[in-house]
Amino acid sequence: MKPRSNTLFHFTKNENVIFEIFKSGFWPKYSLEDIQWQGFKDLDFIAFPMVCFCDIPLGRISDHIGFYGEYGLGLTKEWAERNNLNPLIYVSVGSDLNNCISKTMVNVLETFENNDEPVDEIRYLIAYTKPTEGRMIIDGKPVKKEFYQESEWRYVPRNENITPHINRENHDDIEFLDKAHLKTKEYTSLKFTPNDVSYVFVPKDSDIPNIINFMQKELDHYPSSDLKVLFSRVVSIESINRDM
Repeated sequence: MKPRSNTLFHFTKNENVIFEIFKSGFWPKYSLEDIQWQGFKDLDFIAFPMVCFCDIPLGRISDHIGFYGEYGLGLTKEWAERNNLNPLIYVSVGSDLNNCISKTMVNVLETFENNDEPVDEIRYLIAYTKPTEGRMIIDGKPVKKEFYQESEWRYVPRNENITPHINRENHDDIEFLDKAHLKTKEYTSLKFTPNDVSYVFVPKDSDIPNIINFMQKELDHYPSSDLKVLFSRVVSIESINRDM
């Protein structure tokens, strides 16, 4: 088995989310990231706009979809590279590299406190750095997670019309967060075409007709030849599990 897939996968628990992605693209939303491990004593979580993917081989994808959901899309790595997606930098907490990164980040933030450019650059680096194991927010509470197993890639947009990061207090403010998300949707949605799609996942064989019907109705602006190939990309997790 290959250690990495040639496809980037994005999974969700909701069929309607997949429909919306097909119609409008991937919508970057602000996700809380634990930054205390990087040496920040006064901050625990900060949120960056992002869309997350993984390149876990299908042979060991079961734990991932068990956590994130059985509806999903697989996009080519060529599409990912054209759209500035990048794999995360995983760091072992307490290692020399961890200490080096932490000192560099803290020093830059303190030294260039009134200079937006270097501070923004270091925060962008933070958005692509993660501990091999750490905490993530689930239903408003931090839970432990082994991140290294996720083989994560990210799209973290940079656009002058959106807020590059928000603190936890603003993230918990529903009105503030909704306004911030409307801007990321308008200015930074991540587009693709049927030709960029390698897989469309649904939980069961019985779910396949519904998504085919959606494609025929809502994606009819694409050439019929492209749609026929897209139909062939639809596969159920049920059928994959039978063969793994």
